[in-house]
Amino acid sequence: MRTKKVMSVLISMLLVAATTACGGGSGNGGNAGGGASAKPAASANAPAAEATPEASATAEPTTATPEMDFDMGGRTIKIVSWWDMTIPEDNPDNIQRSKNLKELQKKHNFKVEYVALDFGEYQKKVVASLVAGEPLGDIVRMGKAYMIPALTKQDLFWPVDEYTKNENAFNQQMTTEFSQYNGKGYGFSENAGNLISGVFYNRTLMKKLGMKPLQEYVNEDNWNWETFTQVAKEANKDTDNNGKLDVWGLASGGFLEMALASNETDLTIDDKQNLDDPKALEVFKFISKLGAEKVARPTEGGDWQEPAQFFRQGNTLMYAGADYEASGFKTDMKDYDIGFVPFPKGPNATEYHSVESNVQFLTIPKKVENPEWLLYIWEKINDIESIYDYPKQASLESTYDNEDDINNAKMVEGGMLLTNHNTFSTMPYYELLDELKKGTSASTVIQKYKAKVQASVDAVYKK
Repeated sequence: MRTKKVMSVLISMLLVAATTACGGGSGNGGNAGGGASAKPAASANAPAAEATPEASATAEPTTATPEMDFDMGGRTIKIVSWWDMTIPEDNPDNIQRSKNLKELQKKHNFKVEYVALDFGEYQKKVVASLVAGEPLGDIVRMGKAYMIPALTKQDLFWPVDEYTKNENAFNQQMTTEFSQYNGKGYGFSENAGNLISGVFYNRTLMKKLGMKPLQEYVNEDNWNWETFTQVAKEANKDTDNNGKLDVWGLASGGFLEMALASNETDLTIDDKQNLDDPKALEVFKFISKLGAEKVARPTEGGDWQEPAQFFRQGNTLMYAGADYEASGFKTDMKDYDIGFVPFPKGPNATEYHSVESNVQFLTIPKKVENPEWLLYIWEKINDIESIYDYPKQASLESTYDNEDDINNAKMVEGGMLLTNHNTFSTMPYYELLDELKKGTSASTVIQKYKAKVQASVDAVYKK
């Protein structure tokens, strides 16, 4: 793939050629920023040139924060996460980020300390410190599930909307969508990509079974719950004619989160249960039908990792999972060509979606002074001209050999939605899911669980 820098060079060459062809060869070249050195000095008596509509239309608006001048007096900025967030100098982008940080430290007189806490104890320690009014750091990574609304309604964090508008430095969805509470955004992140989830499939097995390529359904915009179910049933085979299936189309039917996102709904909306929503009803019917018709490979009594283990055996066509599993499949399934397609669209969907139920982001506790300085520093660290064309390019191109798989991953990443069941500790999520997987009717499940779901929401919102 061509990088942005390559494209920039090509565009510059074309502009120079065009200028020369028009007789404007008076040295107007070389400065990509269009600064004073790119043009001859104007005569003091010459009238100022008026901006033409054409010129105004080509000027790109910037969302970058103007340069700020402040002295932090040698203050140490503590950045807390469940991993060491020290910037690794492992690629040109990170090398530039590291360089930016060093220059900012010198200019604004501060130091940085990265604090990595054990994941198993992280939530307990961080929440306790915040409630006690003694946050463990200036920039603290938080999980939405235990932060919003439980902690935000206690006014423990600074809203950051005003300071995170630079699209080149911040993932806008983190602030404007994923970390919202009462109309304000409380989370931010570097300009990294979203979680990618969808359907991994065994392209080698698909060809062996003589099945229509799954990518064709996507290309035809015909990859939906109906065709997905059809494919899964078609791949269920008794290849040795002993009366038992030995090839399966689907590793598990327990993908309620993905199904909810694929139909653009959720179990809750703000402080209300949402099981009565017609779109949620369609999701329940979909999962229940897969269970009633025994479409997915039956469990052998394993734990939550069993579906991925089934897929690794090479005799199961499809597995619904997330991108962090892809490298493991590539390592463990060297004899198979593994593909990736979006999770199929639900009947109410307008596009393909990935889903995240444990989204996390960076925050600034209310006890921390000068949040605008911290966000300015974070912005200037990450406001770089990336060598990559899109987030996760290096990861996706190292994981997938097929351009269709990469394009599918990029497509669902841009449409990531959240499910919020993890916000509610008493949510009967898995009980509800188990009922559906057994084939219990959607209407029965709704009537049985909607009051319990509302009670779990009330326990958080009315506390």
